[in-house]
Amino acid sequence: MSTPSPTRIATALSAEYRARLTGMAREVGFPVGTRLFNEGGHADRFWIVRSGTVGLDVHVPGRQAAVIETLGPGELVGWSWLFPPYTWHFGAEATSPVRAHEFDAAAVRSMMEADPRFGSAMDHWVGQVLARRLVAARVRLLDLYAPHGSGSPL
Repeated sequence: MSTPSPTRIATALSAEYRARLTGMAREVGFPVGTRLFNEGGHADRFWIVRSGTVGLDVHVPGRQAAVIETLGPGELVGWSWLFPPYTWHFGAEATSPVRAHEFDAAAVRSMMEADPRFGSAMDHWVGQVLARRLVAARVRLLDLYAPHGSGSPL
């Protein structure tokens, strides 16, 4: 049996904080192939996947974008909304039909500032997500572009 991921909302935030956060959500849907955001764009919202999958990708000059991770139900799509200058570091595309909770980043940041305990819990969660995504990006890019055996085990 697998261990619950600390990056999924169900295990990352308490029931109280999940309820507060999802109380601010707007339900949205995306058909396959919809770009949620592009690398370098303004990060003014984020999503938590309810159903379906979203592929995170990174621009590779002279090549097709490299998918570095596929996100599913309960996972956070987007972390760049939390850190100035609020610019996306990856791109994201629906790889299957997606239903998600969408959040206004400025409103969530205001709620985090108003309640430091909630803010700390959100910071911790997004920090875990960020760390996991950066490792996933490194591993995937080494898989795709580095000479065989050049990466170090993690």
